[in-house]
Amino acid sequence: MRSFIVFLSLAAVFLVAGCSDPRSWRIPSVGSLKPSNELEKLNSVQAVGAPFTRYLFEEYRDYANFRHEHRDYADALHFARKGIAAAYGETVMPEVLDDWDLNRGHLQEMVPARAQLVDVLENGGRDVAARLAARAQARFDCWVEQQEEDWHGEIPHCRREFYAALRELQTLVVPEPYVEPEPPVTVQQPVREPVPLDQAMFIVFFDWDKSVLTQSALDVLDAIADEVKSREDVTRIKIVGHTDSSGSRAYNQRLSMRRGNAVRDALAERGVDPSKLVVEGRGQEDLLVKTADNVREPANRRAQISLE
Repeated sequence: MRSFIVFLSLAAVFLVAGCSDPRSWRIPSVGSLKPSNELEKLNSVQAVGAPFTRYLFEEYRDYANFRHEHRDYADALHFARKGIAAAYGETVMPEVLDDWDLNRGHLQEMVPARAQLVDVLENGGRDVAARLAARAQARFDCWVEQQEEDWHGEIPHCRREFYAALRELQTLVVPEPYVEPEPPVTVQQPVREPVPLDQAMFIVFFDWDKSVLTQSALDVLDAIADEVKSREDVTRIKIVGHTDSSGSRAYNQRLSMRRGNAVRDALAERGVDPSKLVVEGRGQEDLLVKTADNVREPANRRAQISLE
């Protein structure tokens, strides 16, 4: 990923610089783009700052030179710059995973691993064991870079050394003192009073010219079945199918019965005693929303369920 970005950036520089001289328009190959200036600076800089940043500088210096020797010039440049920043005493963080081309399987392990590393660094790890902390961060960055490159030979080495350094560092950092949590407050749950039977009315709605139960209707029927099975005073469940005023009265009467039967069958499937289920169909009589004849009104396409 980083090799391609550097190639594009430098290619653009060469194209602009070469406008005055056609002989300079040739773009050099990726292999010839060597971060010599940064490496020279990295290898000659005098590190200052806290022990952690000095040790981290040494880790990045060694790794940048290692990547350069293997002709990975883009990553050599990247880690050289991190090393120079550490040499100047700046706080350099572990690699940000979103900056690398890593698949989801790798991220599932690396995200919590980075979180643990940052946690132990921010809670005194840099001061308690500076060299060990620098090694843990450098090995994590090595793991990330090698995982993107998919260098199977280096990945286990970097990953193993990272976890070894991290675990040792975690034993040296004193955790925050444990605070005993307050005992949970017991809240008395209100006793649910059953709904009076004469108030237990439910409605499910249907699509136009359909008797198929929608998901919303099925959710209502789930609640009705639970209510019926939780109480002993229900002796009858009355189901009345309805339609809107579109279509003929004879057709609507048949459609209302199909809707009522669909509700009955669904309640029976949910464990309601079928002997308690009574179905009626009223067609387009008793409209919930009064309309003229031959009007499609969604609120009228329904089945009403009452408990008795």
